[in-house]
Amino acid sequence: MESRRTLVYVAPISGEPPAGAARTADSEHDRALVAAAAKGDAAAFRELYRRYLPIVHARLTLMVGPGAERDDLIQQIFLDAYRALPRFRGDARFATFLNRIAINVACDHLERRRRSRARYEPLAEELLDRLVAPDASAESRASQRQDLAQAFEHLEAIRPKKRIAFVLVAVQGVSLDEAAELLDANAETVKQRVLHARKEITARIARAAARARSREGDR
Repeated sequence: MESRRTLVYVAPISGEPPAGAARTADSEHDRALVAAAAKGDAAAFRELYRRYLPIVHARLTLMVGPGAERDDLIQQIFLDAYRALPRFRGDARFATFLNRIAINVACDHLERRRRSRARYEPLAEELLDRLVAPDASAESRASQRQDLAQAFEHLEAIRPKKRIAFVLVAVQGVSLDEAAELLDANAETVKQRVLHARKEITARIARAAARARSREGDR
């Protein structure tokens, strides 16, 4: 089963929780903060916000783009998380709990945007630059940025569930099992969503290239 086939190199997201023993200690600290925040400790929730804002900001940007509504969505995510704290039982890490909320908010937003046919806003050059191989040549990095920019532009035509699965697995390099946990689906369903999204994006890029060649030939 395909588990980590990325579209391009993906740099680690700033603020990503550590692995191993450090991750365990981090999770225990999170649980203490969550317990305090659920009892009304505003300082504890501010600390959770500070710790996870970089992750939520980066991932939401990849899921919905850099539009002006992104900051409002971030506030909604943390507000929803705060309201849901009494239901958090610690059977999953707080990062997983928060990411599920972020994905639900992103999916609802993408559905609304798709229905309204809002104009696409390209990803910022700075973000694209973070997603390409840092040790590649300047020419290769430029080509990777262009390919990734095209992929995200064509993602606008992809249904939200397939789009988010594709971003998680093909862009961010999340494993199928991890993505399945975040999306509340089984790994095979996530795999099919990613494959369908990849196929649709590839077809759209091919059609765009054919149109460009046709225009060149008409000159």
